[in-house]
Amino acid sequence: METASTLLTLPGALAAIMLAALNAYVLLGGADFGGGVWDLLATKPRREEQGALIAHAIGPIWEANHVWLILVVVLLFTCFPPAFATIVTELHIPLTLMLVGVVLRGSAFTFRTYDSSADDVQRRWGLVFSWSSILTPAALGICVGAMSAGAVGSASSNPGAPFLERFVLPWTNPFVLGVGLFALVLFAFLAAVYLTVEAEGDVGLQRDFRRRALGAGMALFLCAFGTLALARAYAPRILVGVTQSPAALPLQLATAVMALLAFAALIVRRYRVARLAAGAQVSLILWGWGISLYPFIIPDTLTIQAASAPPITLRLTLGALALGAVVLVPSLVYLFRVFKARPSAFASLDESPESSH
Repeated sequence: METASTLLTLPGALAAIMLAALNAYVLLGGADFGGGVWDLLATKPRREEQGALIAHAIGPIWEANHVWLILVVVLLFTCFPPAFATIVTELHIPLTLMLVGVVLRGSAFTFRTYDSSADDVQRRWGLVFSWSSILTPAALGICVGAMSAGAVGSASSNPGAPFLERFVLPWTNPFVLGVGLFALVLFAFLAAVYLTVEAEGDVGLQRDFRRRALGAGMALFLCAFGTLALARAYAPRILVGVTQSPAALPLQLATAVMALLAFAALIVRRYRVARLAAGAQVSLILWGWGISLYPFIIPDTLTIQAASAPPITLRLTLGALALGAVVLVPSLVYLFRVFKARPSAFASLDESPESSH
C-alpha cells in the first residue's frame, strides 16, 4: 500500500490535475447537459422562454467546455496507459454511448439553432438535443460507478470470459446504474441553479428555475443516500472510502454545509451565492470520490504509481500542460468575460431578434 507521499510524485500530481480537469468539465460541461434535461422538461406558460434562456446560456461556450474532457482523456492515455487500455476496453459500450451522445447533442443544438425549417423539424432536433443530454451524463456516471465498484479490471484476469460477463455485467448492477442516475440529477441540479442567475431581469423565469433547482436538490439528496445504500452490497470499498477514510468526515461536513447554503440561498433568492455554493458542493463530491479511490486509479487493479508512464513522459507532459495553460487559461477567461459577465443581458437579447444566434 502506498503512502500519502504518492501525491508528491509526478504520477500523483498528474492524477490530481486529471481530477481537476474532470472537476472543471462537471461544473461547466455538466451544467450544459443539465440544460438539455430542463429543455425537455420545459413547461407552460413560459415554455418557449425557458428554451430560449437555455439556448442563450449554452450557446457561446458549449464547445469550449469539452476541452476539459479532452484534457482528461489525453492525460489518461499519455500518463497512465495501462489504465486507459483497461477502461476503454472493458467499458467500451457505455463510453461509446457517451461519445454518441456528445456528438448527437452538439449536432442537434447547432441544427436547431441555425435550421429555419418548420416547427416540427425544430422540435425533432430539440428532442435529439434533450435525450442526448440525458444519455451522456448517465453514461459518464455509469463509467464512474463501474470503476468505483471495482468491476473494471477484474474481467482482464479472465480474458476467455463470455462477452456478457466481461463487457456488460460489470456496468449493469444496481449500484452502477444508481451512480448513472446520480450523475444525471447532479448535472440537472447544477444547470437549474446556474439558470436562476442567467435569468436575471426576468422574475418569472427565475421562479421557474428556482423551483427546479430546489426539486433537483432534493432528488440529489435521495440519490446520494440510495447509492450509498447500494454500495454496501455492490461496492463495499467505495463505501469504506467515503465514510471511514481520514478525509471522509471533513469532506462530508463541508459538502453538507455547501448543500445547506445552496438551499438557503435559493430560498431567500440569493442566486449568485447559490451558484457558488452548488459548485463547491459538486466539487467536494467529486474530490471525495477521487480521494476514496486513492492510491488506486482503477480500484484493486492498478495504483497510480503502477499505471504511470515512464518519468520522461510525465515530465514532458507536465511541461506541455504548463505551456498550454499560458494559452488556454487566458482564452477561457476572456471567453467567459465576454459572454458570461452580464447574465441579465438575456432579457434584452430576447427582445431583439437581430441579436439572437
